[in-house]
Amino acid sequence: MAKIEIKDASGKKVNEADLNAAVFGIEPNVHVMHTVVRAYRAAMRQGTHDTKTRGEVRGGGKKTWRQKGTGRARQGTIRAPHWVGGGTVFGPHPRSYAFRVNRKEVKLAMRSALSAKLADEQLIVVDGFNFEKPSTKQAAAALKALGCDRRTTIVVADDDVNTYLSFRNIERVNIIPVSEANTMELVDNKVLVLTAAALERLEEVLA
Repeated sequence: MAKIEIKDASGKKVNEADLNAAVFGIEPNVHVMHTVVRAYRAAMRQGTHDTKTRGEVRGGGKKTWRQKGTGRARQGTIRAPHWVGGGTVFGPHPRSYAFRVNRKEVKLAMRSALSAKLADEQLIVVDGFNFEKPSTKQAAAALKALGCDRRTTIVVADDDVNTYLSFRNIERVNIIPVSEANTMELVDNKVLVLTAAALERLEEVLA
């Protein structure tokens, strides 16, 4: 069972935590992580793109010229696909890009992401930020004290509103409540910061 330091907002060690090996000590499954992230991004796509077929473009109700006697190829409408301004053949139409991923794979991907972060020494656990009121200035100071000078994701407890409001406007910082944690959010950063409450919740759900 791996151990990790628990720091306070000033970057000082205040405790140690025993990490659940089933969540933080597995061999990362890169394939499953890729599949889950791809599914997450696909579900985010609006899929509202649309092209008009020859039956939807404007004009073309009249036959272009008579069928015979002109020496030119016969044409029925100037809105056929080979005409400029004509309809599009096999163009995109509104649809959903979402595809389903097995629930066990979703959990495996999150465990793989957390294990990879720990192995790469990109995981920081904070006892709590304990803001009495929202303060971006204090949040920036805490990031500096923790050494988070690169793209950072912070996962906090769902009811930790002051911390969420303090960090949400800081550049290169993505803060999410633990109930919204997913594989993409966990890996799309250079530093992952978990509060002790968020760590406890993640182990409870994923173990």
